[in-house]
Amino acid sequence: MLTDLLSSITNFVIQTIDQLGYLGVAVLMAVQSAAVPIPSEVIMPFAGFLAASGRFSLFLLALVASGASIIGALLTYGLGFYGGTALIKKYGRFVLINEYDLQLTQKFFAKFGNWATLLGSMTPIVRTFISIPAGIGKVKLKTFLSLYFLGSFIWSYFLAYLGFKLGENWAQLQGYFQKFDVLIVILILVGIAWWIRRHFKR
Repeated sequence: MLTDLLSSITNFVIQTIDQLGYLGVAVLMAVQSAAVPIPSEVIMPFAGFLAASGRFSLFLLALVASGASIIGALLTYGLGFYGGTALIKKYGRFVLINEYDLQLTQKFFAKFGNWATLLGSMTPIVRTFISIPAGIGKVKLKTFLSLYFLGSFIWSYFLAYLGFKLGENWAQLQGYFQKFDVLIVILILVGIAWWIRRHFKR
């Protein structure tokens, strides 16, 4: 069941980018940054893969992705800013955010301050939810937008570049991926299962 779900999400991402181009990248990254679990680790490498064929520009991909990410992040920032901890405690479970996660992110902000936004926007999984504690912590909107945009640009460019290099060397690498694709899927599923079990257990 999890394999089918993962495959469906991946196919949806690939088809969206393939059909809509830059607009598809923008929509997916905006939704992803609004706490919807569509991984940027799938979105940007595939876009970069297509860039190797001349369809996209790496710089424009990163610019579009980071700009769109701001839109989604603003929504969750607003939830944290105006709704506060109480709102997240009440409804966070619907997106697998529990009180323990909330405490962790608040400690993260207490340790790194405003720079937590920059670091979080370049960290897998964390970047999807980092705007919530930023809102709860009342980070100035201008500061939040600047740091989140910068972090998202760096992260998006890095992932797109990986996909770009993969596209350039696909003929040589294809055989290796075919050998390890089952192992990769198993590792991803184990990670997802651990994440869900951890939240339901708490």
